Amino acid sequence: MNIFDGQSYFSFDALSLFFLFVIFVISLPSAVYSFGYLKGEYSSAKIKLSWVLLALFILSMALVVTVSDALIFLVAWEIMSLVSYFLVVFDTTQEKSVQAGTIYIVMTHIGTAFLIAGFLLMHKYAHGFGFAAIKNASALMPAAVRNITFLLLLIGFGTKAGIVPLHIWLPYAHPQAPSHISSIMSGVMIKTAIYGIIRFVIYILGVDSFWWAALILILAVISCLVGVIYALMEHDLKRLLAYHSVENIGIILLGVGLAMLFLAAQMPFLAVFSLIAGLYHLVNHAIFKGLLFLCAGSVYKATHTRDIEKLGGLIKKMPQTSVYFLFGAMAFSALPPLNGFVSEWLTLQAFFLGAFSFSGGAKLLLGICAAMLALTSGLAAACFVKAFGITFLAQPRSRHAEEAKEVPLSMKAGMFFLSALTVIFGLASVPIVKLLSKVSGAATGISVSGMRFSLNNFILSPQIAKSNCLSAFWLGAVLIALGTTGFIVYYSLRRKRPVIYQTWDCGYYKINARNEYTATAFSKPFRIAFSFFLLPYRKTQKIRESFYHVKSFAYETHTTPVFKKYIYDPVLALVFKSAKSMRRIQPGSIHLYLAYIFATVLLLIIFMHKF
Repeated sequence: MNIFDGQSYFSFDALSLFFLFVIFVISLPSAVYSFGYLKGEYSSAKIKLSWVLLALFILSMALVVTVSDALIFLVAWEIMSLVSYFLVVFDTTQEKSVQAGTIYIVMTHIGTAFLIAGFLLMHKYAHGFGFAAIKNASALMPAAVRNITFLLLLIGFGTKAGIVPLHIWLPYAHPQAPSHISSIMSGVMIKTAIYGIIRFVIYILGVDSFWWAALILILAVISCLVGVIYALMEHDLKRLLAYHSVENIGIILLGVGLAMLFLAAQMPFLAVFSLIAGLYHLVNHAIFKGLLFLCAGSVYKATHTRDIEKLGGLIKKMPQTSVYFLFGAMAFSALPPLNGFVSEWLTLQAFFLGAFSFSGGAKLLLGICAAMLALTSGLAAACFVKAFGITFLAQPRSRHAEEAKEVPLSMKAGMFFLSALTVIFGLASVPIVKLLSKVSGAATGISVSGMRFSLNNFILSPQIAKSNCLSAFWLGAVLIALGTTGFIVYYSLRRKRPVIYQTWDCGYYKINARNEYTATAFSKPFRIAFSFFLLPYRKTQKIRESFYHVKSFAYETHTTPVFKKYIYDPVLALVFKSAKSMRRIQPGSIHLYLAYIFATVLLLIIFMHKF
């Protein structure tokens, strides 16, 4: 469906409509949430400005996923990047916001430069920027040009998505933006890069090389593990969630990479099924990550801190927020019957089916990817045990936590809506899979009319054998029944034997917050297990009154930011060194500058005459 007198400027196919749905289903509750979140934080003029920027942000994302012209796509992409930059630096009084915004705008423009290069290569053969023209001309591209175009697009979109090692901006930008903006940036904006990969690589270029898929699968696995390991080490609630965005982008790309692998192998059913898994996790991640960022914003609004070491006991002060955070954490940890379980289970099934269909190196690669996905899910569950337990349970660790109060109704409404969706998208998985099959078929160019992805109204597995099937509905019913039974048994026993001890007191009667488990202690086994990558180090300081008496002892432990230290810092040092050397050709002489201009014009004349 096109508008503007039949010209292909906009297109509303199944893929575009799917991403439009994701944009608005997350943006709507986040906008409602902002009414309570912004009140009292900024002046009325700045609040109005934030709403204008929010509207432009949503509109720009909608344009990105609906235009059908590469040039207009770049304009919409740039508007989205600039507006999101202004939202990241919205709190201009904070130096960290400005720093985060600078890192973000530099990285996003580096990605845009690669996209421009890729689009220009496609334009050379299509002689236009329309998606249809580029798609028709892609078959005429030499193999080397197609490979270069793929790499340029992967780097360009991968920078926005936060694929490792291009993720450096993400843990800086997301924590500094207002929480409802963080919800949209993590839940929606980085997914526009996934749209770009599907649209330009799978739909327009077409996948005929196995190494394309293998590269995406390897980058996806690395992103999964790096994201979840760094999240385990974080004590800043929003930075923790930001690193989990890196992890989940990896999980989404596992489905996309599998679809590309099966397309190259001429396996249409598995290609469609794998892309269904990737798209399902995309919308699921948007829901539970949007919810968790809103919950983190509520905690910050009530306590004025994001450091979970300074929280604790919030389940009594903020019971509704605690329940909503728990829903998000359970969905994130892929616990049935919530939505995160369904999409990760489908992704695992796609790996198993692929491993049975291939042999040799491909089978080994898929087996390793499946194992790493399972490991990632386990580590994510451990991370959210830490995040929920240290933040909401035990005793308050600061005055702010002791004085915390529940947030306003508008904030609770946004969180309630998204927490309800975690249940709906888990139990209604079969009709959702059927809808996503149409999106997947449209994106891959495969007819799905004869494909069957379920045996009855509740079965998720595409397998024909009934023993391989899993029902989210009945699984949820069993879990609810077991939970209800446990609740009844607990309260019946409690009436006979009242509880006389405090939570987390381990039998001690005068324990305080200083004696309870901390986030640092919780993450230490993982810090030891992954020390080969995290490279932890310690700082200690003793202040003595005398040789035999220590007045105080300070102990700090940190991990080494590997990518920043060994990749980005050397690159920045090289850039600054090059900039200093370039100063030699800029001495401030007008005569020298005129000579530069003359030489440039002369070279252009020679170049034009030659060609």
